[in-house]
Amino acid sequence: MSLIPKREIESRISRFQLLLGENGVAGALIVQPVDLFYFSGTAQNGYLYIPSSGDPVLWVKKSFARARDESAMANVFPLASVKKLPELLIAGGRAPAVLGLEMDVLPANTYLFYAKMFSGTKLVDISGLIRQVRQVKSGYEMELLRVSGRKMTDVYDEIPGIIRAGITEVALAAKIEERARKAGHIGHMSMRAFGNTMFFGQLMSGWAAAVPSCFDGVGGGQGLHPVFPQGCSFKTIETGEPILVDYAGLWGGYITDRSRIYAIDYLSDKLIRAFNTALKIQDAVLERVEPGANGSSLYDLALKMADEAGLGDHFMGSGSDRVKFIGHGVGLELDEFPVLAKGVDVKLEPGMVFALEPKFVFPGEGLVGIENTFILTEKGVEKVTNSPDELVIIQ
Repeated sequence: MSLIPKREIESRISRFQLLLGENGVAGALIVQPVDLFYFSGTAQNGYLYIPSSGDPVLWVKKSFARARDESAMANVFPLASVKKLPELLIAGGRAPAVLGLEMDVLPANTYLFYAKMFSGTKLVDISGLIRQVRQVKSGYEMELLRVSGRKMTDVYDEIPGIIRAGITEVALAAKIEERARKAGHIGHMSMRAFGNTMFFGQLMSGWAAAVPSCFDGVGGGQGLHPVFPQGCSFKTIETGEPILVDYAGLWGGYITDRSRIYAIDYLSDKLIRAFNTALKIQDAVLERVEPGANGSSLYDLALKMADEAGLGDHFMGSGSDRVKFIGHGVGLELDEFPVLAKGVDVKLEPGMVFALEPKFVFPGEGLVGIENTFILTEKGVEKVTNSPDELVIIQ
């Protein structure tokens, strides 16, 4: 098992404490499993208190033994009841006048419970501060992202050899997922946005890839049942239609996102032209990615190129189901900051990691495009999803 080094934990907490102090927040209570893991090194059921200055404390309900073994923190203690938290903070001289909570992910009833428990304390939202810290990756995190990218590249290398006409989408998905799982892929994709969920990724073909869904992304998919209305279905894969494999790597806790397009025997000139336009958009955007670049401007550039190619109506979706972004941050979650989107003015900086995904959707025909994950460093842009970008025609 890979444990987060103590110096890494301390650096993350230190950066977060600086933001807490700058924003007048005396302390933060972290409970969401991904945030808990990021700051403490364990995702056990616990409550992490990070003061704006001083030592943090992790109280754990279950499993304390595992949390103690997994976390490099000095102060890890068992917790019999969450109702004990206020008195524990008072006893330790840590009771905050202003307490930060992850209000973007806390259920309303949990928030109301905390509000009653910490009556007299001002509760504020610190989810934005957490995401601000997490969007800039350390050297340690970058290496885990590279490993995630390399391992999923090995899986993608096998995909052309297992695609055949007549196989169903779900059967092909199972073959790919089997290879990934045997190599240690974690499988579950954590997402922060309420109601969004993902299993491995999306595999869709032909018209089914253009079926819209509730998922806040370009592809939809028919899915296997309305209870999870997205992704692969029992549709049979045929010759001459685009096959989208949009799977994320997930090793060491870190997600790398990629999409590749395959076809059996041939693909129409119309779809090939759209695919090649997506590649040109990717290259043009990457030429402008540097520290200080504005994510909103990068989106505007991509949209302008799609319009100039006569494909604007199909860019990043179709009709009212189009999305207004071309890239999103990845890391411990699939939907991290930064977001390269319409009207979202974000200045890129070294350490940011994003998936860039220019795509085109044609109802009744399918989806084509490209997606890769990149790390922005002081030296430039590093691609960590190194499968060939080209359209793969399988004879």
